[in-house]
Amino acid sequence: MNAFLKSCTALTVALTFTGQAMAQVKELGKGEGEVNIVAWPGYIERGETDKGYDWVTAFEKESGCKVNVKTANTSDEMVSLMNEGGFDLVTASGDASLRLVAGKRVQPINTDLIPSWKTVDDRLKDAPWFTVDKVHYGVPYQWGPNILMYNTDVFKDAPKSWNVVFEEMKLPDGKSNKGRVQAYDGPIHIADAANYLMFHKPELGIKDPYELNEDQYKAALDLLRTQRTLVGRYWHDAAIQVDDFQNEGVVASGSWPYQVNTLVAAKKPVASTVPEEGVTGWADTTMMEADATHPNCAYMWLEHSLSPKVQGDVSAWFGSLPVVPAACKGNELLTDEGCKTNGYDNFDKIKFWKTPVTKCASQNNQCVPYYRWVSDYIGVIGGR
Repeated sequence: MNAFLKSCTALTVALTFTGQAMAQVKELGKGEGEVNIVAWPGYIERGETDKGYDWVTAFEKESGCKVNVKTANTSDEMVSLMNEGGFDLVTASGDASLRLVAGKRVQPINTDLIPSWKTVDDRLKDAPWFTVDKVHYGVPYQWGPNILMYNTDVFKDAPKSWNVVFEEMKLPDGKSNKGRVQAYDGPIHIADAANYLMFHKPELGIKDPYELNEDQYKAALDLLRTQRTLVGRYWHDAAIQVDDFQNEGVVASGSWPYQVNTLVAAKKPVASTVPEEGVTGWADTTMMEADATHPNCAYMWLEHSLSPKVQGDVSAWFGSLPVVPAACKGNELLTDEGCKTNGYDNFDKIKFWKTPVTKCASQNNQCVPYYRWVSDYIGVIGGR
């Protein structure tokens, strides 16, 4: 943990990038036989859970590259795995991607070697969480919101506010929410508290939930300490959260569409909503390790990942949104209504994850940096 905090400190003293980095791979050669990927759960499926969802088998046959996947449940876990080495690609969210760039753990991507790059959603092509000085350090993969998941037996109507997980109250079934709600086990959850305060305490002057001055940050931590008295479990494993909603009496939590889809498919009384305060969210980028052992297979996977079929299938499985607009039409699994259902038009309403740094525009470069978020959130979870 000390080493991790030190790396965060080095990053957040100042996120500066000097010079114009160049992509290492100039032309593609023969595949090396395999590619090793760190990915979010549900992001890379080979039909083992459901035969209808498989975007790995065909790739392996066509490319000759075996796909090896290591799942990670938090962005911090992804950064740690990439720092250890041994992986070629990682599906990094916005709160990890710039850390990987600043730490020189990933390399620039030669988009000329990815024919489908031209099909990527223009809203994402030059997104600041993976583009530095006009250099692309990855290829967009999927995006989506952090929604409020709830038990429909308890809530006959969708909760209107995130207050059901932040403040003690009686729920519609007449019972307290204490011990029946969850929160995300990751420092980035501080942004969810800040987002809630942006709506309910405008006098704090929060303009961006990832850019908090000392007073705003303290208010967010205080809210999280209140939440600590309500939370039955801090979740980071999607499968465990699914089980908790099925078997442990959990009735409300911030979550991903993946868990909602899993529970709905199992015919459990679960639904999701976007409360009045709005949501944070994630836009994930497939990034290549700086010293990738299998760069040719990695580039082949990057191209494969942008095919409309793969993009639509992933979106249907995870409940996320494709980074290729063409995927929104003609996909049997996603259907032509899938993008609208999953919130394709809500892009501008999502406050996407990004790494908090000291130098921030909205608070006169006086923001609390990420290494503090890490240590203080550990303290909150520990009851401090």
